[in-house]
Amino acid sequence: MIFDLAANLDFYRNLGIEGRYAKAVDFLKSHDLTTLENGKYEIDGRNVYANVMDYDTVPWEEASYEAHENYTDIQYIIQGCEVMTYAPVGQLTVSVPYNQDKDVVKFDNSVAGLRVAVHAGEFMIFNPWDGHKPKAAEKEPAYVKKIVVKIKEN
Repeated sequence: MIFDLAANLDFYRNLGIEGRYAKAVDFLKSHDLTTLENGKYEIDGRNVYANVMDYDTVPWEEASYEAHENYTDIQYIIQGCEVMTYAPVGQLTVSVPYNQDKDVVKFDNSVAGLRVAVHAGEFMIFNPWDGHKPKAAEKEPAYVKKIVVKIKEN
């Protein structure tokens, strides 16, 4: 798990395989993210793509932990603020088994985890071994616009 500011995105260009992180960073830096419509944006086929979404955050207890076997997430807040929670996958208890088609496993909320309030212009990177719980409200439910860049790790 990594938490950082948009100003530091270039630091992460050389992570991973086949220049995939560099492609993700280039996309994030070369677009006016505030103008992107909700939906999927293909960057490098199934190797790197982005999902833009907006929603109202929910109470922490209503959000759910998840993890992915094949993809890393860069979860970048465009507008608003949400609490993202991290816990190692090995500490979590599966509530919904792994769905290969969606590349996601869900976990229960029995672990408090490390909670980070992520504001506009900040992001978190979650690798396949990182359980993460996005969409939680900082205080009261509030509007968030976010982009999640998915980077295939195998």
